[in-house]
Amino acid sequence: MFKGKFITIEGSEGSGKSTNIRFVQDYLSSKNIEFISTREPGGTPVAEKIRDLLLDNANTSLCDDAELLLMFAARSQHLNELIIPALESGKWVISDRFTDASYAYQGGGRGLSWQKIAQLEQWVQGSLRPDATILLDIPVELGMERVRERGETDRFEQEQLGFFNRIRESYLKLARENPERFHIVNTQPAIEYVHKQLIQVMDKLTA
Repeated sequence: MFKGKFITIEGSEGSGKSTNIRFVQDYLSSKNIEFISTREPGGTPVAEKIRDLLLDNANTSLCDDAELLLMFAARSQHLNELIIPALESGKWVISDRFTDASYAYQGGGRGLSWQKIAQLEQWVQGSLRPDATILLDIPVELGMERVRERGETDRFEQEQLGFFNRIRESYLKLARENPERFHIVNTQPAIEYVHKQLIQVMDKLTA
């Protein structure tokens, strides 16, 4: 077992990941817990280059299987270069997305086989799974309204509402199937209420 804890933050577009990850970071700092914060796809120089490929609006010909394989290629590099060494050293790792996103986006959104994703998960990660996953949940229409307010969108954000509805349904399915790991936080209300929910989750994880 690793010395540090591995916490992943999941959610579909417009769920408030950036704002709430900063809150989690501030919480851990207040508890004097040493941590690193990273993201997927990305987190290392090689994985960030793969991220650029995946998000580039010009790559409209990228097929679904290639998208999934690129996600796991980036993840493999991310794990070996950054996540595993940090956990072994005793640091907590806070990751903006991880493999649950592959089940939600490529499995739910794209319709790829969850069994294929599970095979890649086992190959790339072995027995490594997050200690806890915070799912930031929001109705799709509201989330996409927030995305449009931000301005320019990436290759994923330009998909239709049906794509994002399937993603949300997949995340909620994962949460139902893994209740011991998932903590659902409703990000529709005012930010003060969202932060109260996050404090309750983080208090449990740091107890």
